Amino acid sequence: MATLFLMVGQPGSGKTTRARELEREHAAIRMSPDEWMKPLFGVSDMDGRRDVLEGRLIWTASQVLRLGNNAILDFGLWGRDERAGLHWLAGSLGATVQTVFVPVDPGTQLEHVQQRFVDDPSGTWEMDAATLDRWRAVFQKPGPEELDGSWRPEPPAGYASWLDWLSDRWSTSLI
Repeated sequence: MATLFLMVGQPGSGKTTRARELEREHAAIRMSPDEWMKPLFGVSDMDGRRDVLEGRLIWTASQVLRLGNNAILDFGLWGRDERAGLHWLAGSLGATVQTVFVPVDPGTQLEHVQQRFVDDPSGTWEMDAATLDRWRAVFQKPGPEELDGSWRPEPPAGYASWLDWLSDRWSTSLI
């Protein structure tokens, strides 16, 4: 059975390093918007284009899963609704989901993002402690039910289904 791996964590946590390991271990296709945004636009988000790109990567992952192969979304996925919608999507395609949470303490995180910028300034963005603190404040850590695969939440208020929510959040994911 195909598996969708959801990489969850903050910048500098080691998500991409772990995703690359999973890519090799599971013969998976890994998709990372960061690897597309900088070459295409030079910035992390350009007028909402990141959401458009993420939607297309989700669509591509769906095609990979339909073919019976494994896919990795190396997005960070800070929100529970994002992860829940993707859990639903994978299930609707007959695939399993593995949420891979990569935690990081603030000191290590800052060290990692600073070193990454020194090592590869053309492949990443400069981040400071204040920015990381703001991002950490909005990050929703996955609960045990997400990590063990038993999670089946209802769609958020105002949405009749996860399909409706996905259509609104990542409009290009279902085209």
